[in-house]
Amino acid sequence: MDSVFQYLQDIKSKKGAGYIVLIDPDKKNDDSLINQVETANNSGVDALFVGGSLMMDSHHHDRVAQIKKHSEIPTIFFPGGVNQINNQYDAMLFMSLLSGRNPQYLIGEQVVAAPIVNDMGMEVIPTGYLLFDGGAHSTVEVISGTKPLPMNRPDIAVAHALAAEYMGKKLIYLEAGSGAIEAISTDIIRSIASETNVPLIVGGGIKTPKAAQERVEAGASFIVTGTVLEDNGDSNLMKKFADAVHGG
Repeated sequence: MDSVFQYLQDIKSKKGAGYIVLIDPDKKNDDSLINQVETANNSGVDALFVGGSLMMDSHHHDRVAQIKKHSEIPTIFFPGGVNQINNQYDAMLFMSLLSGRNPQYLIGEQVVAAPIVNDMGMEVIPTGYLLFDGGAHSTVEVISGTKPLPMNRPDIAVAHALAAEYMGKKLIYLEAGSGAIEAISTDIIRSIASETNVPLIVGGGIKTPKAAQERVEAGASFIVTGTVLEDNGDSNLMKKFADAVHGG
């Protein structure tokens, strides 16, 4: 492929929307990592996001290497911190947490990461990251020390998304947080999609294929699921999500 970003654009063009599985390479997932990757390979998943806000041991890089070894689809770094960077990824979301006002996650981490990423020659996809209140205190909220955006104020959401677009972000990630009780509302997605021209990634709290499909219909370009797949015993759930996102 020419680039991972071009690949994602092609997926959106050909399929209408893309389905991405988020894998957290933490020790709690040791027994299921390879199975998750192989299931994704065979279920119509378009790409993997790999990362998490909090690593509880020192084997993060080893797990990423295993994920990359078994993956047949692009493996994209979903950064939780500079210490998680390695050269196993096909690309990374170079994210700025624009919903918060903590300078460390607006620009501080990015400045520290940039020379390392440049030295690795890794493809970067500039991404505006907007955290919303999904009804539960997410790890992102706690670790970043930022307050999420309210879900009942589309005007505030649109203002932040427009700022992301005007700052040159190629993707806008609307996040309700891992384990969210409430997913990003279709009203929020529809409002942002109608005012911006940047592909929208939507994740957090999307518990059913129907909910994923509704968010695509509202204007999401990519749907991300993670926790729901870890907690559900349905081995066909990834394929059901992929089919729903792709309009099948």
